Amino acid sequence: MNRSLARLRDRTPWPPPPHVADWAVAAVTALLTGSDAAVNDPGYRQADAVTWTLFAVSVGALLVRSRYPVAVAVVTGAACAGWALYGHIGELLNLPVMVALYTVAVRGDRTRTIRAGLVAAPASGVVSLIAGIDVAQPQGAPLLEMLWPLVPLLLGEVVRGRRELVRHYADRAARAEAEREREARRRVEQERLRIAREVHDVVAHTVSAMTVQAGLALDAFDARPEVAREAMRQVRASGKEAVRELRATVGVLRSDGAPPTGPVPRLDGLGDLVRRLDATGLDVGLRVDTEDGDAPRLVELAAYRIVQEALTNVIKHARARHAAVSVRRDGDWLTVEVLDDGTAAPPADGAGFGLAGMRERAVAVGGTVEAGPVPGGGWRVRARLPADREAAQ
Repeated sequence: MNRSLARLRDRTPWPPPPHVADWAVAAVTALLTGSDAAVNDPGYRQADAVTWTLFAVSVGALLVRSRYPVAVAVVTGAACAGWALYGHIGELLNLPVMVALYTVAVRGDRTRTIRAGLVAAPASGVVSLIAGIDVAQPQGAPLLEMLWPLVPLLLGEVVRGRRELVRHYADRAARAEAEREREARRRVEQERLRIAREVHDVVAHTVSAMTVQAGLALDAFDARPEVAREAMRQVRASGKEAVRELRATVGVLRSDGAPPTGPVPRLDGLGDLVRRLDATGLDVGLRVDTEDGDAPRLVELAAYRIVQEALTNVIKHARARHAAVSVRRDGDWLTVEVLDDGTAAPPADGAGFGLAGMRERAVAVGGTVEAGPVPGGGWRVRARLPADREAAQ
């Protein structure tokens, strides 16, 4: 709708082009000034060839007032002075120079307006003084004549200031609209990254566990069929769990406003996560020293995903037999630690998304993640996440 209104405004013939406006203003000025010049008071000089020559010069100059405002002001001012010195009097003979002075102010700046006033006001007083010697010289006329050039200059200054203010508001509104669009795009991009992290965590962990379990089932298929069947049951359970989490994750993309199809993982789901790893041969110890709801939901989700990703790295890269998961409340912070006894470290951030994803999740809720080798062997991932609800927002 806004674009339609903009196109409609573009097709609107207002304001008219400068040359059309100049011709229209010149026509109106010619009608009013010519009517006044044609009839002079008895006892004063009547209209003749000089009168109409000055009239033609004034009106003709107004046709180019938008392009040459200062020059037009000089020409019309000289014609107005010529009328006064030639003996014509009238209320509208100075209308062309008033239009020109208005144009000088409205199409210039404040400095040019001040300079024009400093020149036009004294010049008008001098002309009035000289003309009064032969025509008429009422008391105080030169002083009064010095004031009228200031009227169109002040009017033009007010109009120009108003236009600049409107343009300023329009520019600020345009910048605000552009900022809102950038913010909307940024939020969309953040949501896409969040969903990508969720999908990566679910798929990477589950597929890694299923791969290990399937390999164990294949190795034990002939010699130990019970072990093979148990491993395949774990594969099926892991697959179902992965599908459930994927549905919950991508549920936010539904356009029909339907609620997510599953709960968001929290700290109370770490037990199920650890049990699904039993069939991989990795012995995982779990200790959670915090109560349900002790931290914001986003912080618990971040902690769950950090543990999930850390254990995935252990399965894929560490060649470890034991791992320990610890979650505890330290004042206003939630400390999450995953320690393994493996002989190999996870790949650097440039070689995979695991460590980088954990850091992104921690930073998103106002926390930090440290990962590195342990003296004597093994690898530790430690995250500090804000358990205080205001700090996590």
